[in-house]
Amino acid sequence: MSYISTYLGHRFFPLEPRIDQIHIEDIAHGLAYTCRFNGQTTHFYSVAQHSLMVCDLVSEEHKLAALLHDAAEAYLGDMVKPLKRLLPEFAAIEHRVSAIIAETFDIPESDHSLIKQADLIALATEKRDLMPNSTEPWLELIGYAPLPSAIMPLPPQEAKQAFLAAFIQLRARGR
Repeated sequence: MSYISTYLGHRFFPLEPRIDQIHIEDIAHGLAYTCRFNGQTTHFYSVAQHSLMVCDLVSEEHKLAALLHDAAEAYLGDMVKPLKRLLPEFAAIEHRVSAIIAETFDIPESDHSLIKQADLIALATEKRDLMPNSTEPWLELIGYAPLPSAIMPLPPQEAKQAFLAAFIQLRARGR
């Protein structure tokens, strides 16, 4: 069966994901070195930094789930939404990987609508700051305003360290 080699040298089997294949450093590294929007941005901007922004926008009880809301992308890549909608089998694989990640880190069922709202606020901010040539309205952003502060993209290694630090802090607080 096909597998994906991870940063730490593990084998990840996307069609049969298991808890023992999930490692937070692989997630942090993969997300930090994956650029949002297929790299169609003015500056490199990682999924890890996006995840940190979403985490900052939710209440304490949802922070770990928000930080890891895109963690499956560390193993599967960040497929742009228009393409993902055309590939329902990929979405099913991503859902299974996300479930294994949630189980691995003991993330309770949370109100995903709150995380989705934070995700859309982050998306509105990213569109404004990182995609200035994308002037058409995005339907999913109707009713969502960007944050007042501009995004300052982090280099991948800094995003990785910030992601790991947030994870460690949240776990220490029991979140």
